[in-house]
Amino acid sequence: MDLPNKRPDDMARITTEELANKFIEEQLAFVRQQVGDKKVLLALSGGVDSSVVAALLIKAIGKQLVCVHVNHGLMRKGESEEVVEVFKNQLDANLVYIDATDRFLDLLKDVAEPEKKRKIIGGEFIKVFDEEARKLEGISFLAQGTIYPDILESDGVKAHHNVGGLPEDMQFELVEPVRLLYKDEVRVVGKALGLPVSMVDRQPFPGPGLGVRCLGAITRDRLHALREADAILREEFDNAGLAGKVWQYFISVPDFKSVGVKNDKRYEGWPAIIRAVNTTDAMTATIEEIPYAVLHKITARITAEVEGINRVVYDLTPKPVGTIEWE
Repeated sequence: MDLPNKRPDDMARITTEELANKFIEEQLAFVRQQVGDKKVLLALSGGVDSSVVAALLIKAIGKQLVCVHVNHGLMRKGESEEVVEVFKNQLDANLVYIDATDRFLDLLKDVAEPEKKRKIIGGEFIKVFDEEARKLEGISFLAQGTIYPDILESDGVKAHHNVGGLPEDMQFELVEPVRLLYKDEVRVVGKALGLPVSMVDRQPFPGPGLGVRCLGAITRDRLHALREADAILREEFDNAGLAGKVWQYFISVPDFKSVGVKNDKRYEGWPAIIRAVNTTDAMTATIEEIPYAVLHKITARITAEVEGINRVVYDLTPKPVGTIEWE
């Protein structure tokens, strides 16, 4: 049972709870018919797409769904903990949690080329996921949080969106209930499913995580600085009421240093690059004008609180010409 790869021209944009509920009912029936009494495996990243698919499938088939959350060490601060809290503790999901931080970071040592990093992260994710899948019995289906822009951009723009590359001897039939939806529609569906607003309104997060924001070869100290700076940015956007107005905002930290001053002494540190964009479909993006008072506060906090960062800069490039992520 395959869904089409093209969104029907007459498909209404899901903007209301009523339309979302209609979509959910259709998908519940479709999934139950497709899956029957078999088990479904889902890589649950904690992002909007996989979280909404998880909630939809829990509603449709309950414990027949097995969620696997792989913490590759490239998650944002507190993110894996929230996945466990929401899905295991609140939704009573059948959740397997794997901490593979050292495994991923050891493989990424000294690797600077962006596509190579993506392929290592994506490939190792599949290996970890494959190892866990082999421990489980009776899995017939693989669920994915594929959305419509993934299909439209699957022509080589990005090397790693979702799982979809398991070894040939582990061929599963795919369950992709939101594959024809845009990101804004997925959020409406998530809210209608009763997911926490903090999760539904969570920003899109790339599969390789902070691996594509820790620019160049990843080091543990720079990755830690990036994670802490990103947490400050998100906290201050929340405090300023910007979280609901800006579609995606994050920090990237490059692998070069500049001279700064601390305690009346010169020292070298990394710059933190703020990116804040608005979009409805992720195909194009405009730059959000952040008030200078907010930018000054973020800068003061990051440079004071985060070891190793001594500058904060703001990226003013729309998409096109710049992609949303730096790598």
